[in-house]
Amino acid sequence: MAVRGKFITFEGLDGSGKSTQIEKLARALRARGVPVTVTREPGGTSTGEKIRAVLLHSTTAGLSPLAEMALMFASRAQHIHEVILPALAEGRMVLCDRFTDSTEAYQGAGRKLGAKPVLALHEILCGGLQPDLTILLDNEVSFSVERARRRNRKHKSVRPERDENRFEQESRAFFGRVRHAYLGIAARDPLRMHVINARGTPQETHAAIRELVRKRLKI
Repeated sequence: MAVRGKFITFEGLDGSGKSTQIEKLARALRARGVPVTVTREPGGTSTGEKIRAVLLHSTTAGLSPLAEMALMFASRAQHIHEVILPALAEGRMVLCDRFTDSTEAYQGAGRKLGAKPVLALHEILCGGLQPDLTILLDNEVSFSVERARRRNRKHKSVRPERDENRFEQESRAFFGRVRHAYLGIAARDPLRMHVINARGTPQETHAAIRELVRKRLKI
């Protein structure tokens, strides 16, 4: 019988460097012979990517907070069923860009829906699945948001159909609430979520992540 794999999620503000750090960790683990699945939310499946397009496109700015949260969980439920649980059952290391903590931070705090409905939907739709380890990349709000805006402008100039600017149009106060919520989750669940200072170079951040994974998961 295969040993269950490990589930690692990366969290943080847009522009905090999650994608870069996930790829660096994936390369390091694969070099050690660890089978790795890299995925993301919203998205990760054909259905989820369609939902992602709705959630992140700037033309859907009028989407209600409750509809936004419902769509996040619709994508997540399919993602768990189609990608995450099968990969874990095969003994793979799953590295996921965002999970329910993002919904608690962005919709619960950013949209002011509160943590209670987010955690209730997580129990119902996700079966209470929790990551073995969550890495929160923390940086200043202004730095992360401006970096995300530059990235999305660059992507849109190359591929005009790729518009993922909806959240980057939010106010500094919105992202301040998101960051505060993330730090609150880390304080509430310190055994699972670890805060990594992402203000250094990408290599410095990777070294800190690699050491954390080594200590926590013995890999």
